[in-house]
Amino acid sequence: MIIMPPVLEPGDTIALICPSGYMVPEKAQTCIDTLRRWGYTVRTGATLNSHSENYFSGTDEERLADLQEALDDPSVKAILCARGGYGLSRIIDRIDFSAFREHPKWIIGFSDVTVLHAHIYTHYKIATLHAPMAGAFNDGGADGVFVQSLRHALEGKKARYTCEVHALNRKGSAVGTLVGGNLSLLAHLSGTSSEMKTKGKILFLEDVGEYLYNVDRMLYQLKRNGRLDRLAGLIVGGFTDMKDTTRPFGQTSLGGKRMNNCSYSTSRTPCSIFSPSGHSLMLKQFRASASYYGRASSPNLLIQRTAGSRCSPPAAERERKVPKAHGASKTGHPQDERHSQDKRPCQDERHGMVPRWRPTREPTTPARGRRST
Repeated sequence: MIIMPPVLEPGDTIALICPSGYMVPEKAQTCIDTLRRWGYTVRTGATLNSHSENYFSGTDEERLADLQEALDDPSVKAILCARGGYGLSRIIDRIDFSAFREHPKWIIGFSDVTVLHAHIYTHYKIATLHAPMAGAFNDGGADGVFVQSLRHALEGKKARYTCEVHALNRKGSAVGTLVGGNLSLLAHLSGTSSEMKTKGKILFLEDVGEYLYNVDRMLYQLKRNGRLDRLAGLIVGGFTDMKDTTRPFGQTSLGGKRMNNCSYSTSRTPCSIFSPSGHSLMLKQFRASASYYGRASSPNLLIQRTAGSRCSPPAAERERKVPKAHGASKTGHPQDERHSQDKRPCQDERHGMVPRWRPTREPTTPARGRRST
């Protein structure tokens, strides 16, 4: 079962850190101001105020300590990674997730943060957010639909996405756990203890600034190790700023620089191209490791987070039954009342379900949380 961290409440603390690459502190100021305007308290970590003179926001030890402090601090309810880059792979095996497992909190980011998404899902089945980071708040982005999708996620609002139909989409329906992230990082994690198991899942992929031949190589790496076999569905996000070699790579591309990524998966997998999520500022949040219902068909793709069953409570609360909060809906979402920390409702999710692919007809409602055999 997948554990969903609690929704945030006004006054909750969000830690803003740089566990990978260096970021000029001034570039995070709009993000800080916006989060405060949303009603949250912001605590900036030492890595955001770093005096590093190289690529990283600090030494491995400094970045590890900053992330560990945010994970262990019970007053921090979410961790927003200010930027990606590279660096989490160097420290991931030294992170102590004990306190995080007892009191899950939202881990937010993309790019190199895919390492955290993958490791946390693989080992602890706790949902995380593939979502905009600090830079996306700049140049008017704070009030845009993409940053606002992060705000809605933190507030516990249900997600529903649509995008235009594409000629290379594979029609079909799928219900399943959404996993994935940056293609380069997923390929990089192959053969490690952080590698995601994708069988029966809806896999999301995106990347930026890669050569077409390298995208092809990474997709074949996933294909050869079985990570593209028996998927419930495939979502191809933004593959932006793709590059070609002087002598053209020669494979079919979309928009001149785009691979037909659907062709790498098994022929029965429903697939959507040009999903509105990727490395560009036009990035909507996805709950990595949450359960989704997807339909790839004309006139567009629809993805919505399923509802109907409660999530598993944090480890600290499994020994006792948490009473239903006053003012909560039948699905467990709070309505008008706020709750104390130890009684916060988890967000609704469907758990423990092997996704089903239904190519012959579209269901009127998502499947009801059964295990297929």
